[in-house]
Amino acid sequence: MPYPQLIYHDNTADYLIPAQPLKNTKVTLILRCAERDVKRAVVCLDTYQYTMSLHERTGGFDFYRVSVPVGEKRVRYFFHITFSDDTSVFYDKRGVVEATGELTPGMQFHILPGFRTPDWAQGAVFYQIFTDRFCNGDASNDVLNREYIYYGRPVAKAQDWYGAPPSDGDYRTFYGGDLQGVIDKLDYLKDLGVDAIYFNPLFLSPSSHKYDTMDYDHIDPHLGRIVSDYGDPVPAEEADNRLAGRFIDRMTNPENLYASDLLFIRLVQEAHARQIRVILDGVFNHCGSFHRFLDTEHIYEQAEGETKGAALTRQSPYRSYFRFFETEEGRKETYESWWGYDSLPKLNYEESKELEDYIISVATKWVSPPFDADGWRLDVAADLGHSQEYNLHFWKRFRDAVKEANPDAVIIAEHYGDAAAWLMRGVWDSVMNYDAFMDPVSFFLTGMEKHSDEYYPELIGDHVTFWHTMRYASWRNFTHPSLYMAMNELSNHDHSRFLTRTNHVVGRVQTHGAKKAEEGVRKEVFRQGAVIQFTWMGAPTIYYGDEAGLAGFTDPDNRRTYPWGREDHKMIAFHKELCRLRHSCRELRRGALKEVHSEQGLISYGRFTSKEASLIVINTNRFAMTRDFDVRLIGVPHECTMQRLLISTEEGFRTDVVDRHVTEGRLTLVLPPGSAIIVRYDSYQPMSIEEFWKHHFMSFGED
Repeated sequence: MPYPQLIYHDNTADYLIPAQPLKNTKVTLILRCAERDVKRAVVCLDTYQYTMSLHERTGGFDFYRVSVPVGEKRVRYFFHITFSDDTSVFYDKRGVVEATGELTPGMQFHILPGFRTPDWAQGAVFYQIFTDRFCNGDASNDVLNREYIYYGRPVAKAQDWYGAPPSDGDYRTFYGGDLQGVIDKLDYLKDLGVDAIYFNPLFLSPSSHKYDTMDYDHIDPHLGRIVSDYGDPVPAEEADNRLAGRFIDRMTNPENLYASDLLFIRLVQEAHARQIRVILDGVFNHCGSFHRFLDTEHIYEQAEGETKGAALTRQSPYRSYFRFFETEEGRKETYESWWGYDSLPKLNYEESKELEDYIISVATKWVSPPFDADGWRLDVAADLGHSQEYNLHFWKRFRDAVKEANPDAVIIAEHYGDAAAWLMRGVWDSVMNYDAFMDPVSFFLTGMEKHSDEYYPELIGDHVTFWHTMRYASWRNFTHPSLYMAMNELSNHDHSRFLTRTNHVVGRVQTHGAKKAEEGVRKEVFRQGAVIQFTWMGAPTIYYGDEAGLAGFTDPDNRRTYPWGREDHKMIAFHKELCRLRHSCRELRRGALKEVHSEQGLISYGRFTSKEASLIVINTNRFAMTRDFDVRLIGVPHECTMQRLLISTEEGFRTDVVDRHVTEGRLTLVLPPGSAIIVRYDSYQPMSIEEFWKHHFMSFGED
């Protein structure tokens, strides 16, 4: 009787060699089947067919392989398999499909020759830092009370790091976090197990979030260094929209800008010395209205050697950098902006080659010496330009320039929805993974939409919706090199903290208050989310403070200060253990992924290579379950010992190693309510004599 459920292939390194092939070369495709189960296996590649040959028989499996040519364009393929009883099936991304079934191009495996993502980023652990809220390492660069007026109201310095959480108008409130604070905490991040830091914007800007860039060429001195300090705070009677007074002296002073850039160079050097990479946030769809190109606040108008901005004169050389609209006589001229925010003027690339050239120079500058950043996260990347045709042109040019300057630099886009137009063309390396991670995990574990704006209790434990969403979004959007480094987040600066979503409170800080975000949270559910995050394909990305137990509704409440001295040390220890497993278990970083068994309230899946396999089980039910798992699906021998490496329950978590025995390919586990379990097989682990002979007999049979 055939065992089609044991057939497996994907584009991981054990099944596609090389996993990131060059153009005009050959690749080897490998197909796993149950031992003696298959009579013939054929690869159907574009319009050609290639018969596979039996290459290896081991562990109860047959491995078929064939070498096929690839050119310069994307290649699609699937398998036509004939079993020993002469029945036949097709095999594509969905798995086994009846030979009479429909085959669609989107469900076929595909290879993108010549496209590669940096090895270091595949499966790496990222840590996102909203700098003003992470750590204050230098009080001398803090924003002062009433230092300047920002959109009609004075800015303020928070008087207490642990004081009132952020509220409306948060972009005018500063807590003092800076790059020196990050340098001071690099050893903490190294000890945690972080491979890369992703910074929210660091360039010159008057807001705390800094998505309204004022100068792409310099680090903001309030995050860097202020070595020259003149001027006075703005008087109350000057409460207009001008960035006046001390801000101009502090923020545009060349000495401060130079010192801040030098501090960033030092941060990167210190991070690299600890094998930690540094990723910058590139906000290139729009800038701030105070940028010298527009200069709505007249900041640069009187500066020596400066050219007047586009808002000040129609003769400005920057005029084409923006789209202006005619208005009725006597009314203020308007310009195109992002989502209607006049503080965020949209950049008009199509009408200015000079603007395009400048931004490309910015992109290469920061990933080159002496700055040596390790790549970019691209804000609202799909919005850039006024057509998809131009958007693809720009990002292709951006990619070519960045990769030429620094071949190991990453390019990760913020994107919601279908990203195939970019990822299948090899324009971006990957994306922030909302569709194929954050959304399905949040709904499966909490029933909550990622802003905490809606609650769907029927989705908690809905394994069907979980797997359908995960698979469809992954198949639709990703090549394997992109999937391996997709940013898998539970929380970030735009959405509610995942810990808060576990309390099922619908709403925002404006309606409930900050305290409500902390009430009734379920830490065991958060730990389940973290287990999925660290065992799924992609790059687990910790939003600063999540590992320390921070709660918070969506923006601005999700931007609370890191609770130094008040951390949840058990949660930090849990994340350290997950990072350790991520780095020590190769399959969790680079292995294949396959569903093993799922039912209402339960999912289980394996991450595996040819030598190792981990089984991950999540039980969302409020009751215990005992289940058998067919671990042959993930390449585990019929008779062997697996080791439980981690178990999280409602009471806490444990990491003591406990042996669990596999008999006839099945592993029995008791699953406490609200639990997450990781069990691992390692082929290098010594076998007992009994296991050896059973494994030997099952592998070689009577030959």
